[in-house]
Amino acid sequence: MNEKLFLKADHPFLQYCGRIGRDDKGRPEFIYPCSFVRLEFIGASVEVELENHSVYWDNYIGWILDGDQQKAKLPREGKTSLCLGKELGEGRHSLLLFKRQDSCHTISLEGFLLPEGGFLVEPEPLPKRRIEVYGDSVSAGEVSEATDYVGKADPVHQGEYSNSWYSYAWMTARKLHALIHNISQGGIALRNGTGWFEAPRPIGMEWVYDKVQYQPTIGRTSLWDFKAYQPHVVIIALGQNDSHPMDFMKEDYDGQKAMEWKAHYTCFIQKLRELYPQAYLILTTTILCHHHNWDRAIEEVWGTLKDDRVSHFLYKRNGCGTQGHIRIPESEEMAGELSEYINGLGEEIWRDESQV
Repeated sequence: MNEKLFLKADHPFLQYCGRIGRDDKGRPEFIYPCSFVRLEFIGASVEVELENHSVYWDNYIGWILDGDQQKAKLPREGKTSLCLGKELGEGRHSLLLFKRQDSCHTISLEGFLLPEGGFLVEPEPLPKRRIEVYGDSVSAGEVSEATDYVGKADPVHQGEYSNSWYSYAWMTARKLHALIHNISQGGIALRNGTGWFEAPRPIGMEWVYDKVQYQPTIGRTSLWDFKAYQPHVVIIALGQNDSHPMDFMKEDYDGQKAMEWKAHYTCFIQKLRELYPQAYLILTTTILCHHHNWDRAIEEVWGTLKDDRVSHFLYKRNGCGTQGHIRIPESEEMAGELSEYINGLGEEIWRDESQV
């Protein structure tokens, strides 16, 4: 029997992108959507060894091998080995293994297996442009593959339609030839106590934004080192789940709750500005149906900031495009508009501080 070559997850030819957990140095932990590992190799097959930790829903891993996208359902718990490709042709092959879903599960990567005689090839460099997104399920690509439901409410599902590759966020990054850290979570609002994430005691982005591991059910948290990734462009797409359990921005725009939200939103933007002093920040929501007062509130906050590196962006169908989650065609629509807007900001936004 031919022996297989095991490639540890810390091999220098493996390229990673995303806010990935590194507490266990030999087993990087994939938590956020769009997180990926990329490799190029010689060999007739490739396998991955990983461990899944499920919180809810069915969990899937995604990969793109030589341009062909596939997915596999993972066991709820425990280590598993998956064949990602076999009977491959001669020559060089490219693999991108990525997290399709949010913190409904996390994945610990053990490594890859190549057949006897196979080996990794030093890959081409990753893009130098960098974006970061803070958002909810829409930004994460939840239910994006349910293309029979464009413009409609969601079908009954257990996670099988969620795919961050087809989120407007990752589509935008690809159109811009940029890397992405996608800090997005289904059901999340800005503040604790609102939204759907971890209801009946919801957790908000104010608490999550500086974490690597943040899923309470897993029972541990870890902080992110913001120096590890300095984005050129930061997209803040919050203000949709915030209407639950009460749409106070719709019902009482000048009331106490609305004033508190605007104050917290202002503070959140100012925190990101302190963390990323060179970045360009874009405040927005999405085409998912929501009351226009949320966008009005964001516009009001933007006006008070008086920062020429912060802007407020609205899609053509902002807040009225669909009752359900954003499907692939709608993601394309949003990504087209957003990438065009970002390109219009000029090439200088992509310059690192050392280049200025």
